[in-house]
Amino acid sequence: MKKTSFLILLFLIHAQTFAQAKPNIIVIFTDDQGYADIGVNGQVDDIKTPNIDLLAKTGVRMTAGYVTAPQCIPSRAGLLSGRYQQRFGLDHNGTIPLPLDETLISQRMQKAGYVTGMTGKWHLEPNHQQEKWLKEHMPELNIKTVKPSDIPFERKIPYMSSNRGFDDTFQGYIQDYWTTYTLDGERNMEAHWIKQAGYRLDIQTDATVKFIENNKDKPFFYYTSYFAPHVPLGATKKYMDRFPEDMPKRRQYCLAMMSAIDDGVGKIKETLKKLGLDENTVIFFISDNGAPIKLNMADTPGVGPGWDGSKNTPWVGEKGMLSEGGIRIPYIINWPAGLPKGLVYDKPVISLDVAATCIALAGLPETDELDGTNLIPYLNNTKKGDPHQALFWRFWGQSAVRMGDYKFLKSGKHEYLFDVTSAAHENENLINTYPRKAKVLKKRLKQWGQELKNSGIPTKDFNEQDSVFRNHYLKSVK
Repeated sequence: MKKTSFLILLFLIHAQTFAQAKPNIIVIFTDDQGYADIGVNGQVDDIKTPNIDLLAKTGVRMTAGYVTAPQCIPSRAGLLSGRYQQRFGLDHNGTIPLPLDETLISQRMQKAGYVTGMTGKWHLEPNHQQEKWLKEHMPELNIKTVKPSDIPFERKIPYMSSNRGFDDTFQGYIQDYWTTYTLDGERNMEAHWIKQAGYRLDIQTDATVKFIENNKDKPFFYYTSYFAPHVPLGATKKYMDRFPEDMPKRRQYCLAMMSAIDDGVGKIKETLKKLGLDENTVIFFISDNGAPIKLNMADTPGVGPGWDGSKNTPWVGEKGMLSEGGIRIPYIINWPAGLPKGLVYDKPVISLDVAATCIALAGLPETDELDGTNLIPYLNNTKKGDPHQALFWRFWGQSAVRMGDYKFLKSGKHEYLFDVTSAAHENENLINTYPRKAKVLKKRLKQWGQELKNSGIPTKDFNEQDSVFRNHYLKSVK
């Protein structure tokens, strides 16, 4: 055999082996980041996210990417379970923790032979606002006066990431981390609390990088749950100095925090390339919900509660709403070995699709338990049509369904029909123009509502905030 033919044969064998290898998977989940705040979405000119933008330019950017809720806990529960969280009664922050009998992506990936890990925000253990859980598990407490400290940590341990399918965990928000490994190289420890010096986003990046280095020789699944740009706002001088002082201070903080995340994405990519893992690693980049702009983006003093500095442009609404501003978010998938480069995909997709895609890539059989869809065939154009016939939401006194270009939204007793692909977005109510279409969507939404643990679709406001949001954002909708 000639040398050239032999080399070609070796290449083909290598390529076939590589194609069959299970890809590594990293899910990057940001916190309260609005649609506008990645540069590649082209909505603002002050953001600097070159590394995140490169994920999109060398991967796939979803322009109609959604999450399952406009709030942290239910959104995270939907992502990690791959199921509409209303199926197990976790509609909003004040209901229950993520139930122990729900199977998470991490547990499924373990069964497929993956090593699993996470860092950053968890937020799925019991808390003092979860009245349903407290009444069932701690009936001795007075619901009206319960404090965070009233729930012993021992009651939370079964719900922590270290007991939910993650082999390695570096779970935490700012300096306190529940961890089984250290950034200095210690591994395979019993989960315990440590104090970790440094800036919270750099810590979470470093924990991701350390996990990759520790597990470079086996397929891995890692959940990087950045605690930003959620309040309390905070950034080091290094990141703040990248942006001018003559802008709203809360906006400057947000841009600095997003810049820190962007540096982290760059460092993660650099580590993968150095270890020869970049081509066959899938990276998802998604936000858990839209930005809380607090109606008018007031630049209030301090770094605590209030606008987090992020923007939902061009969508209507914000965190806490089922309008696009609350649930339509940055959504990117990057996989150099398996996906087209620079594809802009406009069909509706949702965070539920992460679990379905992961188990397909891991070689696990399809399961009817999941509500998501394996996106890879659609993105590679080997499967035609839309990934979803319909997407659904229920939150507080609001519910919604999107089918094709149209979205039916119900807030209390008020009903709206929007063409969310039009220039008007959610600024023009078409319910009187297309009453038959509205009726079809409403019927489908009601059918879905009957499938849920606490069945039905809300017919009145859950709290005052429902009406505050509606009167601010939707009162003038024609």
